[in-house]
Amino acid sequence: MHNEACHTMHEGEILNADKTEYPLFHAVLYGDKISTEKFSKRLSCAIKHLPLCVKFTFEYDTLKAVEQGIVQDPTLILDGEIFLEGLVQAETITEAFERVLVEKE
Repeated sequence: MHNEACHTMHEGEILNADKTEYPLFHAVLYGDKISTEKFSKRLSCAIKHLPLCVKFTFEYDTLKAVEQGIVQDPTLILDGEIFLEGLVQAETITEAFERVLVEKE
């Protein structure tokens, strides 16, 4: 099962999909295939233990990224807002999602 190990997320995949009681976030990863794959794997490791579900979509179109105000590859958009920019460390990803969970309470 995907939730047990770090892995590259797939288009439309929901991390922690079996935890239907958790809040569902929609994440769009903008950037080239290599940077978004690295980021998605790092992200799956960083947040799989948190009480949330995240549905993933990937966007490789540079023009669409520019329209969203994105200037760095990769960039994670969470629920329509720029959330994380660049290939940040797993600890940074975990901390950012922990802050979102606190705000949702």
